[in-house]
Amino acid sequence: MRNFSFLLSLFLLVACGFEPVYGDLGSKTEYTAVETRLSQVEIAAIPDRNGQYLRNALIDRLYPHARPGTAAYTLSVSTIEERHTDLDITKSSDATRRQIRLLTKLTLTDRKTGAAVLDRDLSAIGSYNILGSEFTNRVSEQNARENALNDLAQQIELQLGLYFQRQ
Repeated sequence: MRNFSFLLSLFLLVACGFEPVYGDLGSKTEYTAVETRLSQVEIAAIPDRNGQYLRNALIDRLYPHARPGTAAYTLSVSTIEERHTDLDITKSSDATRRQIRLLTKLTLTDRKTGAAVLDRDLSAIGSYNILGSEFTNRVSEQNARENALNDLAQQIELQLGLYFQRQ
């Protein structure tokens, strides 16, 4: 009975149109259509240090083989807003855990028409423990910030990939 249920769920999954975002699972000698379209996106400069980190993460994700010669699209990411929230408050009103929330907006613009073809609001959250050592707190905060920025880069890549797959 378990085998039958497994086979039935497998057939239903295939019948629903599920397919990988980046194309077929065949040979990897040629780039898939989504990879080719992602490599045609020019990433505009993003303000501030967090923006520089995010832009570098996007370059690593979108251009695994080479940077584009001629870009068909421009990706603009707004200034990253950073919010801090104390989470775990002790009886003496000291915080022992803090949350970092990063908010931004992406806009993908078609360079031929100048029209915005994709607009999304994005957010990512990271948290860290607040300890007695200031150095440890700064390192933990930076690590949480970088993890949240990498999450934003992954979200942007996913949004672009889904947009190009549907085209």
